[in-house]
Amino acid sequence: MGTEERAEGSSTEAARSRKIIHVDMDAFYASVEQRDNPELRGKPVAVGGPRERGVVAAASYEARKFGVHSAMPSVIAKRRCPDLIFVKPRFDAYKAISHQIREVFAEYTPIIEPLSLDEAYLDVTDNLKGIISATRIAEEIRARIRAETELTASAGVSYNKFLAKLASDHRKPDGLFVITPEMGPKFVETLPVRKFHGVGPATAKKMALLGIATGLDLRAQSLAFLQQHFGKAGSYYYWAARGVDERPVRADRIRKSVGAENTFPADLFAYDAARDALREIVEKVWGYCERSGIRGRTVTLKVKFANFQQITRSRTGQMQITTRSELEQLGNALLEPLFPVAKGVRLLGISLSSLATEEDERERQVSLSV
Repeated sequence: MGTEERAEGSSTEAARSRKIIHVDMDAFYASVEQRDNPELRGKPVAVGGPRERGVVAAASYEARKFGVHSAMPSVIAKRRCPDLIFVKPRFDAYKAISHQIREVFAEYTPIIEPLSLDEAYLDVTDNLKGIISATRIAEEIRARIRAETELTASAGVSYNKFLAKLASDHRKPDGLFVITPEMGPKFVETLPVRKFHGVGPATAKKMALLGIATGLDLRAQSLAFLQQHFGKAGSYYYWAARGVDERPVRADRIRKSVGAENTFPADLFAYDAARDALREIVEKVWGYCERSGIRGRTVTLKVKFANFQQITRSRTGQMQITTRSELEQLGNALLEPLFPVAKGVRLLGISLSSLATEEDERERQVSLSV
């Protein structure tokens, strides 16, 4: 037996004892709007801005039937669905409901890894209620969410994160699907590679050029071949194609970055106008940092021009940024050298990475000074 086969066997055996649930709210933002406004129920709804440069943040299932989806320009969405109703986002409302849902999760397990406001992984291997069946826990959670929020959630149950997420997508909306260790490898075989979490359009296209269309095609490739063509991700694809994923559910995961951006109604050509626009974006980012106690060392400026060319500029300091003014100054320092511009600025964004909590940073400074 080769090294890869032995590793695969031991990894699969170790994974069999885990019980992972992936919970994903159904069309979350749009469903909240339909719940709170009965006139929107049963109608195609898009959360976002209807203006020319607006973008769809979320779409109801009625809108999705017309091909409307998140991140789609509002102009295209309206073209596909002339009766589409745009609703302004209410993020405070979505956050409050998300917190309510997390409280339900916390009654079953402390090992919760939120991915966004509307989805999370739960490790229920050793759960607070002593329930042996992960499927029963998923059923209870879905019922509790429906009773307490009047919203539906889909859930996937499996022995690892990769398969649990695939399972939650399998019976959407308002569905529950279980992938057992015996089912896992076979389930992945028939799956188009574009359905693999982490395989975007560009990677799927590259795989197609290599003759890889399904999980079975992917499994036929050697680890060396996949690493040669996809770098570090090659190892993930190799094991995922075999139904193996050893990533743990990480409770209280710290975000890798925090940022905000804005697309402008009219292109910006003057530095002063761009600087003023950037100030509002900085305000949003710093507001999150203040509420969460998160600080970062790397500032990244994102600029998209009228011709849709996009560039980024970054700067990393030795110490965490501790004030909004400091973040704004660094953002301006990255922005100013770009002017004058030949093409107008369509979008600006600012983000912070190399994140840590204030407490972590204090500990780091103490260790450096010792």
